[in-house]
Amino acid sequence: MRIALGIEYDGTDFFGWQRLTQGPSVQAKLEQALSRVAAHPVEVSCAGRTDAGVHGRCQVVHFDTEARRDMRGWILGACSNLPASVAVLWARPVLESFHARYAARSRRYRYRILNRPVRAALDARYVTWERLPLDAERMHTAAQALLGEHDFSAFRALSCQAAHPRRTILAVSVRREGEQVFVDVEANAFLHHMVRNIVGSLLMIGRHEQSVEWMAELLAGCDRQVAGPTAAASGLTFVGPRYEAHWGLPQDVCLPGADP
Repeated sequence: MRIALGIEYDGTDFFGWQRLTQGPSVQAKLEQALSRVAAHPVEVSCAGRTDAGVHGRCQVVHFDTEARRDMRGWILGACSNLPASVAVLWARPVLESFHARYAARSRRYRYRILNRPVRAALDARYVTWERLPLDAERMHTAAQALLGEHDFSAFRALSCQAAHPRRTILAVSVRREGEQVFVDVEANAFLHHMVRNIVGSLLMIGRHEQSVEWMAELLAGCDRQVAGPTAAASGLTFVGPRYEAHWGLPQDVCLPGADP
């Protein structure tokens, strides 16, 4: 049986999603918990790996098992064996042809910026603090240059192992709600540090240190060294992937308008 899970996690104390030998990872904790429930070793595949300190609102994974458990048993059993910073939100049986990564049609990220003179206390693990005033409308206008398929080398980490730098951004927006500024990006896939590097450049535009047109110039120039710095990991959350409705997954991970 192949099972898909929705996973929520606070990435602050992890070295990222991917299983590592030198530090704690979300994948390792989840596999350990599921292996206890299944009574056999379990390996999971995810929709999109996240870096150290990055959070997950609804990461989607799949795994294969011979163990017979109802879906509630997988959820409760896994949660009882996971640290408080990781939770299984839902479980669904899926076809053997389903793959959490390859079946995903898009992926969504949100970046939260606390924009006020005083640093965060309650939300410090989940936001980036910017004390200088930000012009969110200016940032939004600049970000629209990123829509469509482009070479995103200007926003690609040097350590990125992707086969090529071309990605397609389907939607991007910047908006203010009180003291917080939200950057939302949806794309078919992302390069290493791509969202954090985009946000680093948008912050410079929001502070009026660069022109609105600078974002388009960076994109065309394909030079990472010219673009803004990498924004902190704490403000970034992987909102989740989107799938076609026929996989039978919850609505929040289905394509818009889909009726699973």
